[in-house]
Amino acid sequence: MDYPWPALGQPSQPQWTGNGFLVGGKHVGVLSYGGGRSGWSDGLTHMHESWAGADHPIDDMSRGWTASALRRHLVDPRSILLEVGCSSGFLITALKAQWPSAMVMGSDFLREPLERLAAREPGVPLLQFDLVRCPLPDASIDAVVMLNVLEHIKDDRRAVDQTVRILKPGGFLIVEVPAGPHLYDPYDEYLQHQRRYTARSLASLLEAGGLSLIERSHLGFSVYPAFAMVKRRNQKRAALSPDAKRRVVEANITSTRSSVLLRRLLQSEAWLGRYCSFPFGIRCVAVARKRQKADE
Repeated sequence: MDYPWPALGQPSQPQWTGNGFLVGGKHVGVLSYGGGRSGWSDGLTHMHESWAGADHPIDDMSRGWTASALRRHLVDPRSILLEVGCSSGFLITALKAQWPSAMVMGSDFLREPLERLAAREPGVPLLQFDLVRCPLPDASIDAVVMLNVLEHIKDDRRAVDQTVRILKPGGFLIVEVPAGPHLYDPYDEYLQHQRRYTARSLASLLEAGGLSLIERSHLGFSVYPAFAMVKRRNQKRAALSPDAKRRVVEANITSTRSSVLLRRLLQSEAWLGRYCSFPFGIRCVAVARKRQKADE
């Protein structure tokens, strides 16, 4: 499948070989368009891989919801899918398995996790870029997946504008962000979250960018009371040192990763979520469509 890869200062355009790129006669695993300032780091990537792993029940639920949303709305099996903020690539692997005829692409602000992912998934085109200065061509992507990305970007409006620009008319954005601004705590601060969202603020952000909201709901509805209690307790620790905040984050992640009760609750919620949306939860999720000219 052809794609107009942006130039990298070479006379010729990068070429996808099916197993990496050719750039100026040299084979590379990642096309790097540079970065800038980001609310994430290599250290946080390593931390999340170590503490949460590939099978944290909340992340499992998130990836499952995303795959279901794609099946509901993406008709063409040969579509071009882009995950922005693919990091360790756990979702990329699942998308490749479920959409074998599609071109599944991944991008991230950081180079290091992309290089590791390129070694593990050499058949996936991977790109490094800053979303607010996205180098991809206009109207070139059928669906963008963005899970837990916008909260790290200071100018989230510009990030949405760039996402809309690269979507084809009628293309979809599937997005997830942390819910509940009133629950911002040292956990969020340590993870360099700029903000948490309400369902309404997320919808307003997407609609202002030129998207029509198709679905919105929450994940973690069933565990919200316990989650809110922990967040309220964490807020009383706002004056902790960075090391102490790190220990709070580690304890929160590792304790939930091994919880059988949490996994079963979220599995039941995922089943129920096929038939209804949830008015609150620990993460806001939405599906939005780029408007066709006739819709504008």
